[in-house]
Amino acid sequence: MEEAVSEERLSRLVREQLELIGEDPDREGLVRTPARVASALEFLTRGYGQTVEEVIGTAIFEEPHDSMVIVKDIEVYSLCEHHMLPFFGKAHIAYIPNGRIVGISKFPRIVDVFARRLQLQERLTEQIAQAIEDALNPQGVGVVVEAIHLCMMMRGVEKQNSKTITSAVRGLFRRDHRTREEFLRLTRSD
Repeated sequence: MEEAVSEERLSRLVREQLELIGEDPDREGLVRTPARVASALEFLTRGYGQTVEEVIGTAIFEEPHDSMVIVKDIEVYSLCEHHMLPFFGKAHIAYIPNGRIVGISKFPRIVDVFARRLQLQERLTEQIAQAIEDALNPQGVGVVVEAIHLCMMMRGVEKQNSKTITSAVRGLFRRDHRTREEFLRLTRSD
């Protein structure tokens, strides 16, 4: 019931926004727009209703593996908290287990827990790294996020070819430059 009330209220607010910018929300092309936008916004911010613990579930396993594990090119879609415009790109995650591993399908789910919120790329990168560190207590974690921000492309400076790259490193990835360099080399685009 809460979701239906929330979506209905969002829909009314979108209708009001359309009116404020000088549009007619009753014209044929816009009649269903408030409901569609409300539904899309609920989907794009569903991370507020998720936790890392829920998405990992029981997928942590005891395993003596202690070499680097990398999951590359995880699609990232988020909304900039400053303009509520999309930014999108790829996340690359690596960790060195310390007796525990996690099912690799959980990495994209962890990314989405944080990406599906109003977000800053810098915070998103740190939150992913911290979540993996908290869940696994690995020897080290490295996260790189590469993204294109529509708030830089469609408004303001209007720079079409800019890309933002952020990184977060913990443990061995911070202390050992060889480990960090291996991670960065392996995550570079081909």
